[in-house]
Parts: sequence; C-alpha cells; structure tokens
Amino acid sequence: MRRNARLWRTALAAVPVAAVAVLGAAPQALAQQQAAPSIVVSDGVTQPVFGYADAIRERVFVESTFDSDGDGLRDVISFDIIRPKATENGLKVPVVMDASPYYSTSCRGNDSQCKHDDGTGRLDLWPLFYDNYFVPRGYAIVLLDMAGTNNSTGCPTTGGDSDNLSAKMAINWLNGRTAGRNAAGQAVKATWHNGKTGMIGKSYDGALAEATAVTGVSGLTTIVPIGGVSEWYDYTRSNGLVTRGNHYPASLSNTVTNSNRRAYCKPVRDALSVEDGDATGDYTSFWNERSYVKKANKIKASVFMVHGLNDDNVKPDHMSKFWYALAENNVPRKLWLSQEGHVDPFDFRRAEWVRTLHRWFDFWLQDVQNGIMDENRVDIERAADVWETHADWPIPGTVDTDVFLKTGPNAGSLGLVPVEKPATGKFQDNPSQSQTTMISNPTTVTANRLAFLSAPLTAPLHISGTPTVRLRASADQTATNFGVILVDYGRAERVAHTQTGEGITTLTTKDCWGEGTAVDDGCFRQTVKRVATTDQELVTKGVMDALNRQSIRVEVPLVRGETYNFDFPLLPEDYVFEAGHQIGVIVVGSYSGYGQVKQTRANIELALKSSKITLPIVGGTTAARAAGL
Repeated sequence: MRRNARLWRTALAAVPVAAVAVLGAAPQALAQQQAAPSIVVSDGVTQPVFGYADAIRERVFVESTFDSDGDGLRDVISFDIIRPKATENGLKVPVVMDASPYYSTSCRGNDSQCKHDDGTGRLDLWPLFYDNYFVPRGYAIVLLDMAGTNNSTGCPTTGGDSDNLSAKMAINWLNGRTAGRNAAGQAVKATWHNGKTGMIGKSYDGALAEATAVTGVSGLTTIVPIGGVSEWYDYTRSNGLVTRGNHYPASLSNTVTNSNRRAYCKPVRDALSVEDGDATGDYTSFWNERSYVKKANKIKASVFMVHGLNDDNVKPDHMSKFWYALAENNVPRKLWLSQEGHVDPFDFRRAEWVRTLHRWFDFWLQDVQNGIMDENRVDIERAADVWETHADWPIPGTVDTDVFLKTGPNAGSLGLVPVEKPATGKFQDNPSQSQTTMISNPTTVTANRLAFLSAPLTAPLHISGTPTVRLRASADQTATNFGVILVDYGRAERVAHTQTGEGITTLTTKDCWGEGTAVDDGCFRQTVKRVATTDQELVTKGVMDALNRQSIRVEVPLVRGETYNFDFPLLPEDYVFEAGHQIGVIVVGSYSGYGQVKQTRANIELALKSSKITLPIVGGTTAARAAGL
C-alpha cells in the first residue's frame, strides 16, 4: 500500500490518538486465557463463555483502491472492531460485519442507534444487538463506515463502485492482503481472525453485503441481506418509469453524508444527477454499475435473504431477481418472506430470528455442524405470526398459468380461456387517479380504469413467484403509461402493513439480547404485530412506460391508433386467495404514487382476446380449475 501522510492525516484528523485499551479483565476471562481459549459448543450452538465488558475495542483505517471525491487521494475506509479479549491469547475468531452509510446520520435499528465514541477514539455504543450477543460467543463484530460517511473519507455514490468496494477493503485487511493502521498511525494486523467473514445488514447495509459478495472477494463466507437493494435501477425506476423523485441518487448521497461534508461533496452529487438519466428513465451503464444481480455468478459466499412481501421501500423484486440468480448459480441459500413492510426480522420475529441467525453464523463461520442446511430452505409468514416452511421458493409445483381478461356485465371477468370473439375495453389515462380509487368498488364502471373480477373462489388459490401481464393495446397519443394491480376482494384479518410502522407497533418495554455495559446494555424496544380486518388487499402491482415496450434501454414513441403488446412483470408475491374471495385485476394508465406520470391523458383501447395475466399458481391449471377460475 502506498504511503501518503496527507491522506492519513485527513482520515485521522477527527480521531483522538489512543492506543487500544483493555478494560479490567474478569476472573472468568483470566482463567480462559490460561487454558488455551476456544469456543464452547453445546446444544448445537456456541455458548457465551467470553466477556463483553472486557472485550477489545479498536478502530482501523485502510487505504482503498478508489478516489470517490476526485481529490487525487485514495479514500480511506474506517471500521470499528470489538472482539473477545481471549483473541490476545490465541483465540481465532470470525467476523460479523455490518457495513453501513448510516452510523452518524439516520442511525440503525428500530431504536435509532448511532455509533458513539467514548472520547478516546473507540466506541462505547455499538448499534444493534450483534456485539452484545455474538462477542461473548466467540465472534468479532466489525461496523464499517461506507466511503464518504462518518470516519471514512470520500463521498457517497449511491451504489457506485466506491460504495460497492468499501467493505472489500476491510476483508482484504482481515485476510492479510492489505495494510491497516490504528488511530495513532501505527500498523495493525488481524492476527486474531480465523479467515471467515459474514456480512449482515438491512436496506442500504444489505445492498453493501450483496455488493461485496458479487466482487467474489476471498474470505467473505456468508451474507445476510435484509430488505437489501439488489438493483439500484429497480430502486428508483420500474420498466422505464422513474418511481422516486428526480435525481434520487444525489438525494440519497446527500442524506448519508455528514452535514459538515455536504458542501464538499456537492460536485460528486452533481455528477450523479448528470448521469442518472431521469429524462427518460432508461437503463444505462450508470445503472449497470449498480446491478448486483448481473454479477451474481461471481458469488462465493452463502446467502440468507430476508424480505417483506409488502415492502414498498425496497420492493420485493430486489429479493426475487437476486434469489433467482442465486438459484441459477447454485449458491447455498436460505430465505425468509414476511408479511411486513421494510422491517428487520429482529422486530417482527425476534426470538426465532436470533436463534436462526445464531445457527447460520455458527455453521458458516465457526464450522458447527448443526444441520441448518438440511432443513427447509424457505420460511413464509402466511398471516400475522403464522409461519410455514417450504423446500424452496417459488414453492415447488408452481406453474405459470394464463388467466385471460374477459368481458362482463359490470366489471370484466377472468377465465382460463380467452373470449371467443374479439372484444375491447376502453379507458382514459388519468394521471391524478389515486391507488384507492383504482382498486375500490370494482363492479362500478369508471372512465379511468378497467376492472376484471373472478367469480367467488370455490377453493383456496395459492400464487408463488412473479406474475406477468400482457396487454394488447393501442392509444391515441404517442406516449402513455400502463399499470396493473392484482387485488384480493374478500374480508379477512391481515397484517396492517400500510399503516404507520409497516406492520408493527413499537412498545416502550424492552428485552435484552446478550451482555452489556452501562452505556450499551444490549436491550431493545419490543414490538407487536399490527393487524386489521379489511375487505380487500392489494396483492401486487406493476407499471410500465409504454415507450419502453421493446427494451428498458431505449424509448420508441407510439404510433397513434396502432396496437402493440405491452409485456411487464408485477412485483413477486406468495399469497393465498381464500375460498369465497374474488381475484381482481385492475388495468390503468398512469399509476400516481408508483411512477412518474405522463400528462398525455391518452385514450387507451385494450384488445381482450390477447390480454392476460400469467399467475404462478401452485398446482397450475388443475388448482385454478378446482378454485373455480
């Protein structure tokens, strides 16, 4: 690594010079030092035999291979480490790493914990429960500041290469492939590391775990992305439509940048806005750099994914596209799908989550043969706190089944065969129509949508996977949008994921996980599931810019009155329509609140004979017929 005194001074300027300190060792810890320290496994899991209060805390700085702020100096990546004191006496431990851009801005977890220095350049408050729980069980925890955030130099690039490579720098150091320094500028090595690292994190942190995995870096053994971004294009776009505000990459970069560096990083944000392609919403090389799905063939780590089926922030297609790519590349994998929105499993299934995560890390990082990979691969929350397991996802036996849009007396109907004679449905695009208006009162004819309803089902119908639609349509304008919504019409108690809390209510009471100190007690606010009885449920949805009907890479104007096929996916789902309920398919033009609208107010004509929704039905056509479709 080249030496650059100015660079190191920049990185360390805000950090007091301090040597690594070891707090007073407990008698139990001293006894372990004298007797060749090693992990203790009982009941198939590692046991808490190491101290927490006397754990070693340090901060390390590693020079990167990139220069995100263009100042002529390579960025320096900072990360905080807490490890058992026994690592000073020969204990070799794996690392659980949470790389994040949020440690000094939005903070982490339902308790909104930020990193907190103790005044000597070490942390006395470590966000989340990983340190409290896993350090006593023989793990080191690394909390890494993504490039351009907290104690790392540079500027955030919202899924750009500097973001994506930040954690790789630390893994290279852990495995002796690059140099690191402490706050005093002294060289430090990870002689205590056993060579295995697991990454975990929610949202942006989950994206960084995936981003690191697709580099193929040696030493990354497993990742646990929770509601993680897999395709930054899909986070801000959908089939050619911009689904977030203008220049969102720059906006998010500003959010995660420390306030005192936002003016400094403005040129980087300006460059992001020049390159993001908001004018068209098309897929470009800018977004290819920010795709982890396309690089999944490089993954060497196992993957344990968690995602909310009703996550309207990082939508479920991030899960499905990455999951499908993992399957194609035979990556060892596990999946939890919940009924909540953008919620950490620590806050919707706490005890089982800690138990499962513990076994997962023990298996992959400590070589504990606990059988977790012999169990069913997938857990799905069917109703509030009602879980079932399956061998895989989509559930084995799922078959893509065409369901055709047909005419009807008030609303249209649905069926397994198309209409016999050509028929059309007409509606006008309304850019201001709300989602509630779109899906409510489906038997009422309105000018701005088409509604298609099944008969009441005679048996439950289970879909598992990614529905797709084909709309055969024409418009009287050269541009318009399309939206399709799949709805369950039927009264039932459901997880109230659209309300505040995204399906959970946070309580004032706490419970504790692991060991703690006076500053970091390892206790967190408890939650309960939020439910409501409703007459309908939006199951899934999808949008498309009609100009991107051929490709998301290029726009082609419509010819007025000419008929085209518009094919696009809805968001993935795993859902059971109960007997007595009706399946609804709603077709609209612009989808206000999901994607930017075009103000053409086109009149659209749908050719029903060739228009359909393809549902991934467990049991295929046989199950569909049994349910009365």
